[in-house]
Amino acid sequence: MLTEVTATRYVTPLREGGSLPGIVEADDLGTYVMKFTGAGQGRKTLVAEVICGELGRRLGLRVPPLVAIELDPVIGLAEPDQEVQELLKASGGLNLGMDYLPGSLGFDPLAYEVGAAEAGRVVWFDALINNVDRSWRNPNLLVWHGDLWLIDHGATMIWHHNWPGAEASAAKPYNASDHVLASFAPDLASAAAELAPLVTEELLTEVAAEVPDVWLVDEPGFSSTDELRRAYVAPLLARAATVHERIILDAPTANRPSQAPGWLTDRLPPRPKPAGGDRAGATARTGREGGR
Repeated sequence: MLTEVTATRYVTPLREGGSLPGIVEADDLGTYVMKFTGAGQGRKTLVAEVICGELGRRLGLRVPPLVAIELDPVIGLAEPDQEVQELLKASGGLNLGMDYLPGSLGFDPLAYEVGAAEAGRVVWFDALINNVDRSWRNPNLLVWHGDLWLIDHGATMIWHHNWPGAEASAAKPYNASDHVLASFAPDLASAAAELAPLVTEELLTEVAAEVPDVWLVDEPGFSSTDELRRAYVAPLLARAATVHERIILDAPTANRPSQAPGWLTDRLPPRPKPAGGDRAGATARTGREGGR
């Protein structure tokens, strides 16, 4: 299970995200970005944060350490914002904390260069977990001490919102055409060769075991939390072996134009048109012709 700490002071809300996370201090003297069970997205967002965040760290990606934070809503009584007070009151008990990275900056694709190898690992990982929230609109990347850090994995594994359709959903391609790192020639072939063999049943079982039971109980269709944990393992294990073959990372077409703005799409030469014409198949691009 995650390391468990107790919140001792609510510092301030962070209003960048829809779930209204907040900065808190804890009894281990750490400072954390706290995500609440009482937020509108619900506890499945926290489950996704744990499974995907811990998996990313075990694959060698930079993800801030996670902890489970015990919250007594009384610490928010002095908070003047009624919305924050209501969120704290609804979130008594165990919540999620992500280590706060002081002085970190939000990733800007025009100001920070990412190598093809690192871009490939991030895009491949996002394809594995089906992360729909790492686009140019909302990168969910930080730069800290010159390194790239991955945050906010609540909008992943969308199949866990509809377990009967999980197998079919997990088998779908991943469209990375608007991924914030798509313009950095992500080396997907090398990333798959490096990372896919690491995604074993044992590793995924270990990661799923990190999720607190309280966030898994009473899930419809499952008789126990252990059964539910196995349900998280299965689609990720199946997806890891071949997802690189189903990553769409090709040139925009008349039927599928890029939604990225000109200031981003104009920074590099156009992507090559995929073999086979205009079909929306899985066309993973593994390098940029002519170099940067």
